[in-house]
Amino acid sequence: MKINLLTVGRLKEKYLADAVAEYVKRLRPFSTVEIKEVPEQRSIEEEGERLLALVPKTGWLCVLDVGGTELTSEEFAARLETLMVEGRSEWTFVIGGAFGISQRLRAEADFRLSLSRMTFTHQMARVILVEQIYRAFKIIRGEKYHW
Repeated sequence: MKINLLTVGRLKEKYLADAVAEYVKRLRPFSTVEIKEVPEQRSIEEEGERLLALVPKTGWLCVLDVGGTELTSEEFAARLETLMVEGRSEWTFVIGGAFGISQRLRAEADFRLSLSRMTFTHQMARVILVEQIYRAFKIIRGEKYHW
């Protein structure tokens, strides 16, 4: 199992970087996680092209999008479990920059996920996403983390 996390910009705050590192460490028994960052650009189209260049040719692509589908943690876990059952062992999650993601990136996605109707910084979204991926694995395994 491999998880790719493609993002715009670097984590500037140490506490956010520490939180992401902690959840990546917790994910090691379940998956390898690779994080790639592209620099912020003048337009979301430029950012989208740079991100698309990093998306593996095979695998499942999920983009975080304010207009995407909201899921509960259990629904998210069920979706990931279905991917596992289908044999889809490489997942790529994309977090755009401060102004969102390009239309082309949206069109290429297998799934568009909204973390909430609330607005989060794209840096905070990274922490929330890796925590939810970790939570999903714990839910799938029926382990005590979720409740």
